[in-house]
Amino acid sequence: MKFHSAIPALVLLGAASFLGCSKVPLTPSKPIPAGTVVFRFTRTVKGPVEITVDGARLPVQQLPKGATSLHVKGLSTGKHRYFLTSQRETFSPDQGELDLAADKGIYQVTLTQLLDSVLYGKPDPLPTAEGLPGVTATLVK
Repeated sequence: MKFHSAIPALVLLGAASFLGCSKVPLTPSKPIPAGTVVFRFTRTVKGPVEITVDGARLPVQQLPKGATSLHVKGLSTGKHRYFLTSQRETFSPDQGELDLAADKGIYQVTLTQLLDSVLYGKPDPLPTAEGLPGVTATLVK
């Protein structure tokens, strides 16, 4: 028997059932303001989390006990490319393009999985991020 076409269907069914059974809201409870992007994680992220927007690393305000979302504020309207990474977690999608409208922000559900990439010892400290003028990134519980 050949299962070449059944395997992608099973993967999509598993991902859909995972999202359907989780407690992560697929829509925001209140409107997202213009110039703001909210990455809502499917599980608590302990961090440190790094985000790069339009080629510039943004300093992210970390929380000691973990967070459920990342709020990026102060972005201009138009298209922005982002890359989301962490030493302890993996994200999906971890990169992409955001198209911000002038009247509302973006709410994006991001699948999160724990993955310690440091096997022994402590991870290397992160270099300071240069940031973009007027743009802030904050982890929120």
